Amino acid sequence: RQRAMAAAARRWFCALALGVSFLKCLLIPTYHSTDFEVHRNWLAITHNLPLSQWYYEATSEWTLDYPPFFAWFEYALSHIAKYFDPQMLVIQNLNYSSQATIFFQRFSVIFTDILFIYAVRECCRCVNGRRAGKDIMEKPTFILAALLLWNFGLLIVDHIHFQYNGFLFGLMLLSIARLCQKRYLEGAALFAVLLHFKHIYVYVAPAYGIYLLRSYCFTANNTDGSLKWRSFSFLHTTLLGLIVCLVSALSLGPFIVLGQLPQVLSRLFPFKRGLCHAYWAPNFWALYNAMDKALTVVGLKYNLLDSTKIPKASMTGGLVQEFQHTVLPSVTPLATLICTLISILPSVFCLWFKPQGPRGFLQCVVLCALSSFMFGWHVHEKAILLAILPL
Repeated sequence: RQRAMAAAARRWFCALALGVSFLKCLLIPTYHSTDFEVHRNWLAITHNLPLSQWYYEATSEWTLDYPPFFAWFEYALSHIAKYFDPQMLVIQNLNYSSQATIFFQRFSVIFTDILFIYAVRECCRCVNGRRAGKDIMEKPTFILAALLLWNFGLLIVDHIHFQYNGFLFGLMLLSIARLCQKRYLEGAALFAVLLHFKHIYVYVAPAYGIYLLRSYCFTANNTDGSLKWRSFSFLHTTLLGLIVCLVSALSLGPFIVLGQLPQVLSRLFPFKRGLCHAYWAPNFWALYNAMDKALTVVGLKYNLLDSTKIPKASMTGGLVQEFQHTVLPSVTPLATLICTLISILPSVFCLWFKPQGPRGFLQCVVLCALSSFMFGWHVHEKAILLAILPL
């Protein structure tokens, strides 16, 4: 009976995975955003230039601003891309989008989503199915697989808008699955690798750090559930530290040797892009900007403000650059960091003082992601996926 159930589970999972893959193929000719050109340019940069120039090249406005592992990922893809259309690898071919280029870049996203599919499968194995009903639609594993594989936000962002979030979220979900399976070192290694693919995941790093410290570095609890301080394992802590250091050395080491680490960091954290992205994420700063705009309108109406001193483009101009608020105090990157950390603290404290195992860890991941979405600097609207998928 168990074999029959397992075979049935494999069949419906394959059906979900193949179905969404076919849908992705149908989306190939749809609209794509400027991120399509961003990744084409990164293919050209990594293919043609030596490592020492990757984070300096600025022919296009879409300069390389992801961590080194993603740059190497683009480098690997570029050696396949040259067989589709070598012209896409010419740095000066700005906004180049031949049919072959479109097919290659679209299929590269679909193909790398294999990792996401595998990660979803591993997450489904972590779900307790004791409450499952007879109907397949009531099975927790089926519901989870459908919600992840067919996540509409991910389909829009990756397969219409164009990015590689499925591949990256595959790494994240796989790391979560490994931690739920108590394979702590694997989970830590996967998350460390993920951070060097895309640094936005650093927002959920506090949840990972506290959970690993509480569950792996300390090996036992008292009978009341409190931490047994004497159970601290120096060996476990050392192994975790070695993993983080090794991954960081592989990623950043070459640039440290070249003396280019400050340049890489300046690309990864471009604070001059301003508080808000052009298409506002519906977060706290959107409300803050709207309040500043409303106060400006009222101030001008009642002659409380000098119209000649009001900037023509404000925070509502939809542009990606630095602006000063007109009435309310202008917000700095440090202020957003402080607000984010304060909003993260309650969930982190609960994870430490009231651990609930993998469920508590997941809740903390979701809350850390939501905190960063609400208070982070230059938040993209698609960053909400960082909270939606773990949820």
